[in-house]
Amino acid sequence: MYFQHAAALWRDFPALVPGVLYAEGITADAAPGTDHLTARAKERLADGPESEFPEIQAWRRAFARMGLKPTQYRCAAESLLRRFRKEGSLPSVHPLVDLCNAVSLAFAVPVAVLDADRVAWPLEVRYAAGDEDYLTFGGETEHPAPGEVIFADQAGQAHARRWTNRQSGRSAVSPATSTVLIVAEALHEGAATTIPELIEALTTAIAKTWPTTPQTAILTPAAPRFTFGA
Repeated sequence: MYFQHAAALWRDFPALVPGVLYAEGITADAAPGTDHLTARAKERLADGPESEFPEIQAWRRAFARMGLKPTQYRCAAESLLRRFRKEGSLPSVHPLVDLCNAVSLAFAVPVAVLDADRVAWPLEVRYAAGDEDYLTFGGETEHPAPGEVIFADQAGQAHARRWTNRQSGRSAVSPATSTVLIVAEALHEGAATTIPELIEALTTAIAKTWPTTPQTAILTPAAPRFTFGA
């Protein structure tokens, strides 16, 4: 199995820094500690709204470049921070999803987590051809427009739309999930420092919570592919 970004994405977004993590042995009966992560987010938000964070501003510029209105389509981290700022907490979904959401809040970086068994590998972040299928969380099928940035697998299934805007219900983590791929992507100045710190925080938390030793990598244009699993 492997994951990568298409060469065209590296060309068009040279500031991109992706971090990836693969883990097995995930269960739904765990309780990772996230208070220190949400506290970090609260501290940052006390100084100003998420729209002023450089991490979020970088994604807004990327969305604008993709022809998307940044206040209509937000990266997942901005949506989480916005909800967290207004409500003071996030709803619990699954222990691993809750952890990834807390890490996303703390670092202001979108973090996608996919059930690896629900993906027809390999998986590539690329521009859509227009014939891919995207399954919503409501069970409806959509077809991303040609040129939209998606997470596409070998079977033509889109596991995320508008890059970091929205994941698919097809590979969403569920109580039955045991193997996962986690992808964190940043575009801001300083991303080369932020992403390794984020992946380290995730690796430590997962290893403390589940009986697993995650495989991780920081991807670059020179080494764009993450190969993992047996």
